[in-house]
Amino acid sequence: MKEFVVYTLARVGLFVASYAVIAGVYMLVRGTDHVPILWPFLAAAVISAVASYYLLQGPRERFAARVDARARAATARFEEARSREDQD
Repeated sequence: MKEFVVYTLARVGLFVASYAVIAGVYMLVRGTDHVPILWPFLAAAVISAVASYYLLQGPRERFAARVDARARAATARFEEARSREDQD
């Protein structure tokens, strides 16, 4: 569960930081306080997705390893229960 929280918070943080930078640059270039929501949102989504692929590789691998370990344990429990059922 910890790996999920760390990875998710890192992704959200990366998105928020990307959006803040894009909105800040937009405000500096346009010289206005009004920032449209859609275009900076889409640009931040793309930038944070690409950046997270490279920057969050470690947390993503730890999360994937945790999910894989839990899946293997569940499969082992299922197979054990099935073999006991077959013996009865």
